[in-house]
Amino acid sequence: MKRLFLLVSFFVLSKTFGQTWTTEEQYIQQFAKYAVEEMEKYKIPASITLAQGLLETGGGQSRLAREGNNHFGIKCKAEWTGRSMKHTDDAPNECFRVYDSPRDSYEDHSKFLAFRKHYQNLFKLDPKDYKAWAHGLKRAGYATNPRYAYILISKIEKHKLYEFDNIAAKEVKYTLQKLYPNVDYKEEAIAEATPKTNTPPKKEINPFNSSPIAASQPSIKKEKTADRDLLATISVKNHPNGDRKYIIIPEDTTLDFISEKFGLRKARLIKYNELGTDLLRKNDIIFLESKAGSGNIKTYKSKGETMHQIAQKFAIKLKKLYRKNDMEYGSQPKYGQIIKLK
Repeated sequence: MKRLFLLVSFFVLSKTFGQTWTTEEQYIQQFAKYAVEEMEKYKIPASITLAQGLLETGGGQSRLAREGNNHFGIKCKAEWTGRSMKHTDDAPNECFRVYDSPRDSYEDHSKFLAFRKHYQNLFKLDPKDYKAWAHGLKRAGYATNPRYAYILISKIEKHKLYEFDNIAAKEVKYTLQKLYPNVDYKEEAIAEATPKTNTPPKKEINPFNSSPIAASQPSIKKEKTADRDLLATISVKNHPNGDRKYIIIPEDTTLDFISEKFGLRKARLIKYNELGTDLLRKNDIIFLESKAGSGNIKTYKSKGETMHQIAQKFAIKLKKLYRKNDMEYGSQPKYGQIIKLK
């Protein structure tokens, strides 16, 4: 009887003061917040991101994850200029990206999907339909394993990762407590969604060049110090004119910051948005890919905007907009003027 009492006591104490975790459960607890924040910015289901991380890292145990902070097995590719490491995957000694932190890996994974043409059809899917996303990733060539989609779906359903598709980043702790009610984990065990960063030194910037668009924009005497935490929350949106990706600037900043954040060359951003300045103002619309040659509606009644502002509002190339309206490049519409968009 005494031995039975000791066994029962040990069992109760172990359930009360300890928890047996699987590697995958530990991974979910630590990185769920990153996945949800990336979902808020790029509309990629958090369940898909977490399932890919679990699979690619073996629950955080892979060499790429431990030595290179690479959680998604992303290879160098021609455009990569950061650090790298050699690792045998599909072939011996392949080049893989190395990141400063797991968070950088999570954001690069989002960019990898968001800014490559062969993944564009994914963003037409319902962001809560993890099954469609899993099969879409396989069709787009993300992995060579013929069962890749089914493996992702299995992990999502096993760990109920779909719970993270319906929450905000601030609700991650509550969701983890709901999934693992017997675990009294510490707040610091959860990955911080937005780490603090030092404000970079200000740069001397020539505010405008001589283009007609620059001349039409308001003068800015000096750059405001950007609120880095606010800028870190920028989310990528899809414009109704062809689902083109764009962002809305939440705080005055520079094109250099946007270029670095989204991994796009500054020259491309200038071309996509027909910019004549490096300075971006609060509420500016900035496209992350080329705009359309025509609008998705026929006309628009001007409310005092410049032609550039109208072009950005409707995702139309500026020169095309001028031609449609037989206007001289650089001239501006009158208040109430009907602007042809198609």
